Amino acid sequence: MTGDVRVRCELEAAGWCPGGSRRRMVGYDPGSRECRLSVTEVATAGSLSGLVTRAVISPLDVIKIRFQLQIEGVDGHGIQGKYRGVLQAARLILEEEGWHGLWKGHIPAQLLSVSYGAVQFVSYEALTEVFHTSTTLDIRAPSVHFLCGGLAACSATLTVQPLDTLRTRFAAQGEPKVYRTLHNAIVTMYRTEGVFTFYRGLCPTLLAVFPYAGLQFSSYNLLKRIWECLSVPSQDKGGNLKNFLCGSGAGVISKTITYPLDLFKKRLQVGGFEQARAAFGEVRTYHGLVDCARRIQREEGFTGFFKGLTPSLLKAAVSTGLTFFCYEMFCNMLWSLKKARTAEQENK
Repeated sequence: MTGDVRVRCELEAAGWCPGGSRRRMVGYDPGSRECRLSVTEVATAGSLSGLVTRAVISPLDVIKIRFQLQIEGVDGHGIQGKYRGVLQAARLILEEEGWHGLWKGHIPAQLLSVSYGAVQFVSYEALTEVFHTSTTLDIRAPSVHFLCGGLAACSATLTVQPLDTLRTRFAAQGEPKVYRTLHNAIVTMYRTEGVFTFYRGLCPTLLAVFPYAGLQFSSYNLLKRIWECLSVPSQDKGGNLKNFLCGSGAGVISKTITYPLDLFKKRLQVGGFEQARAAFGEVRTYHGLVDCARRIQREEGFTGFFKGLTPSLLKAAVSTGLTFFCYEMFCNMLWSLKKARTAEQENK
């Protein structure tokens, strides 16, 4: 490692940018007190990042869910299912359901993303601050980001789980539709299945979301630091591209490791919803997480745990990259507005 790069790494570890300016990290930054945003501003940035990301990745999400819920094979072996590839699935959905079929469940999905983004980033900022003030751990250590990211995601998941279940059911249903509107779905599910149906799959969701989000945040911050250490200071001007690519890499890493638990969650969320799945092929009713895992292994083999992985990785790369890119962009915009208002008040 050259002397310039080594010095740059040391500056970055301390939170400094080239030129003597501070850079804002995702999470609490003890060296950027002057750049701190309020809870409302953080929630706003998190919500807006969730809204933009959801609008872009919704088609991949619908395709991923269709693959995850398909009992038949998707890889050309054994009994062929209805969906056999990302492009084939997209084309088939467009032919049978129209372009809006790729955005099924978009309203509950948007509510989910906006709410999740706000709760997750507010919790993450607060948790990293607590770790800094209450422990002797290095706030920039990957283990701290992993733990804070996982806990923040669990908080957000508990808040939005009913919306996630609604989103999954809307994305999973074929034609004719079982649920016509969001209100109709909520009333029907509550009357026929009870309030706990909105929390189907909560156990595998929490089991999956903790390491998934933890790996997202820790990988993102680690990849950013590696990027900044290896780049030439005079050429390190692509902050937006860096945020997107580091976020994409973090999404792929975290999704690959935790994918089976996401599949279990989707299978359990559509329990009691079998009649709406009949048009897509075979259906199954599972009695809990362990039964779901055992039956998938027995009936579909090891590859059954990774059905829909390709669209899921595409979605994870795009969504995580966009999430961090948009979050940092909106945070910077809000900080600029805040700074401008302060300067205006001081000049009066």
